[in-house]
Amino acid sequence: MHKGKIKKLVRERGFGFISDTDGRELFFHRSGLVDLKFDALTEDQAVEFDVETSPKGPRAINVRIAQA
Repeated sequence: MHKGKIKKLVRERGFGFISDTDGRELFFHRSGLVDLKFDALTEDQAVEFDVETSPKGPRAINVRIAQA
């Protein structure tokens, strides 16, 4: 699992971007959330996720709140 923080949320369109610990910016869609509602997310919130390759580049999937 990768770790990062929510960088930006585009609520009206159901997606956002995560900054990972390596400095990459990854796209994520609400369909990639696990046990989490999109509306409950906040910017700068710590998350864990997997990365998959999509036609537009790397994408975060299986996004969940980071365990302390």
